[in-house]
Amino acid sequence: MASSKNWTVNSWRNLPIKQQPEYKNQDALRAAEQQLKSFPPLVSIDEIERLKAELAAVSRGEAFLLQGGDCAESFQEFSHDNLKSFFRTVMQMTIALMYGLNKPVVKVGRIAGQYAKPRSDGNETIGDTTLPSYRGDIVNAIEFEENARKANPQRLIESYFYSAASLNYLRSLALGGYGNLEKVNKWNEEFAHSLSSKKHTEEVISEVNKILNFMRACGLDSKTLPQLTTASFFTSHEALLLNYEEAFTRFNRDSGKFYDLSAHMLWIGDRTRHPDEAHVEFMRGIANPIAFKVGPSIKKEELLQLLEVLNPKNEAGRITLISRMGAGKVNDLLPPLVEAVKASGRCVVWSCDPMHGNTIKSSTGYKTRKFDEILSEIKSFFAVHKSLGTYAGGVHFEMTGQDVTECLGGNQQISEMNLQDRYHTHCDPRLNSSQSVELAFTIAKDLAANAK
Repeated sequence: MASSKNWTVNSWRNLPIKQQPEYKNQDALRAAEQQLKSFPPLVSIDEIERLKAELAAVSRGEAFLLQGGDCAESFQEFSHDNLKSFFRTVMQMTIALMYGLNKPVVKVGRIAGQYAKPRSDGNETIGDTTLPSYRGDIVNAIEFEENARKANPQRLIESYFYSAASLNYLRSLALGGYGNLEKVNKWNEEFAHSLSSKKHTEEVISEVNKILNFMRACGLDSKTLPQLTTASFFTSHEALLLNYEEAFTRFNRDSGKFYDLSAHMLWIGDRTRHPDEAHVEFMRGIANPIAFKVGPSIKKEELLQLLEVLNPKNEAGRITLISRMGAGKVNDLLPPLVEAVKASGRCVVWSCDPMHGNTIKSSTGYKTRKFDEILSEIKSFFAVHKSLGTYAGGVHFEMTGQDVTECLGGNQQISEMNLQDRYHTHCDPRLNSSQSVELAFTIAKDLAANAK
């Protein structure tokens, strides 16, 4: 077992590893890795520990995790407007969920580092031409052209600067008043006007306005209460390229722990979670909150083994389990896993990814997902946990603040014929801003009803 060996920041390099690009120029790769090691970290240890404390509250049922963002960020879509619309959408979702749960919402973006993507096939063939698959902008370019598809170490450096710029702007939005509670509720009022069925949404907005009015009557407003104008916001990405992650791993003498300072939270994908391989080896040695995907193929024994390897001290806030079963499989596959974790006494956050198990190909050739199936998986996830007396602690969405047409359905009634209108994703289909907020209000309504 890898876990029985002494861990070092580069011990992962001695183990089998999956889903890695083939760099032809190893000297250029080593030079890029050394350059990354000299750069300032993207996040701080204090921020990481703060997130871990908030996730510990989620594991106790005292808070709720909202994690979302791009399937794969792209350099092309990087802009001030897209970052602002993403943050705005997350804040609108947060208000709805807080109302339904009466609990704090821990906000974690799939952003400022989500540039790499695993692929089911290492190559892509169009006509008579076969080229390496697109693995995300941190590796190669999406254009189907030989030079574009070569793994380029310089893209590791570019990704760092895009991540740093994204994080800097998101911090300014979170701390500079853009997430003002009064402002967010106004945005939700505008959103409600676009709904064909708006009764529940307007009820939530009205209740929040009553609370705000009462607070003003008590002399509490955005000028006297900083909590109304600032928001905590954290970043996460899949730790797929371990040479990039190693470059940002630092030792903290005060705690005696290593931290990966490329993001606050990192996760292991469904294809790379073998306990004797490199990704689990790297992740077991860092002190960040970490997650791993729990898909249809995982067995109870594997799940418990991973929990032992990755969190031997059973530290609260350390592990998030991201369930991704598919709408038709949740009720059969999830309960045995939840029961096994419960019986073992393991402290985890259970979160639902309703996106990856519900991907289909439309008749028009576009990869897409149905809003109703996404919602169905979420509802089944909550029902399973309620029946077993465990806590459904979060949701994990591939989403954007843009008005794209990539997922079917929702209030906008996006059809297969609409997909071509604004299909911009570089990888998997995302919920647009309207669909994301609609989903949050629908979840909130169900949660509020179940709490009565």
